[in-house]
Amino acid sequence: MAATTHPNFNAKTEGKEVTEAFKDVVAGKTIMVTGVNTGGIGFSTSQALASQSPKHIIITGRSPDKLQASIDALKADYPNVDYRSLQVDLSSQASVRKAAEELLSWKDIPTLDIVINSAGVMGVAERTFTEDGIEMHFGTNVVGHFLLTNLIMPKLIAASKKNPKGATRIVNVSSQSPEVSSIRWSDMSFDKKNKDLPTSEQPNYEYLKGWGYTGMEDVAYVPVDAYHRSKVGNILFGIGLNKRLFAQHGIFSTGVHPGVIFTELGRNFSEDTMKSILDMMESGRFVPKTLGAGASNSLTAALDPKLAQVVGERKDGKDNWGAYMVDCQISGNANPPAVSSDEAEKLWKYCEGVVGETFGW
Repeated sequence: MAATTHPNFNAKTEGKEVTEAFKDVVAGKTIMVTGVNTGGIGFSTSQALASQSPKHIIITGRSPDKLQASIDALKADYPNVDYRSLQVDLSSQASVRKAAEELLSWKDIPTLDIVINSAGVMGVAERTFTEDGIEMHFGTNVVGHFLLTNLIMPKLIAASKKNPKGATRIVNVSSQSPEVSSIRWSDMSFDKKNKDLPTSEQPNYEYLKGWGYTGMEDVAYVPVDAYHRSKVGNILFGIGLNKRLFAQHGIFSTGVHPGVIFTELGRNFSEDTMKSILDMMESGRFVPKTLGAGASNSLTAALDPKLAQVVGERKDGKDNWGAYMVDCQISGNANPPAVSSDEAEKLWKYCEGVVGETFGW
């Protein structure tokens, strides 16, 4: 059985190709995209959606100026969509709670059909913690989205009551991380040297060498490793959401690797790391995408009706088919722990613990 409606979609498919193919799915919908600025894939995602007449597009970000610039640019091309900006710093639980409260207060937007969690931080040079005491990558990329998504869930559930099963969606933008990493459960704060971790939690040293990091056995914190751990968390969050929401409410979630795209996301990397990335591109290990192609995987995950027919835990319980998508298709290349229901439950409990609130739905 085909896992997607368009098996011909691939790494070169542009975001607008996807929204044009699913224009009837987009039309009239209310959609939220996190982490939007004019130079990132959150913007190209929003732009492709705006081209097909949604009712509302809500964009989030830390900077009011960047949000307004994004809305101005979107309006210039597609003036008939209602755009809303929502300021939020995902590294701050207080900011997330304030933003969620604001969104829930919008009486003229009673439902939310699709959420695309696209925001993120990457390559923070020195080990840094959020104001809530969580390692910065994990606190922002995983916990921030976990809390925001759960707090605004009433509007997603309201949408699910009028939508076909599986049409109300939550998409979590990850990276290639599920293929090379797992969660560092025994040392979430990166206190221990890598060699002192359980073997199953140690990073992929050969992969790190490709990024220019050598001798990493004797250090605790490696910027790209911390990023990868958080991006595995994005995939596991989607699995936890499906378990709680799909059967009861018909809300479907999956995670995607957008590909390698030059955006502000890599602004924290050192010159040496950037040189290693360029070397990997020259060797063909990484093939960069356009911003539009970077958006296409998220859009396929958000819009393709067929995906909700095949996603779910395999009968042997080892992984969740469809939890991870690459190049607009379901990928089977994730490491087993990155698509494990058991790992997803550990993540859910961890996140509930650090936000001090439980979400059962």
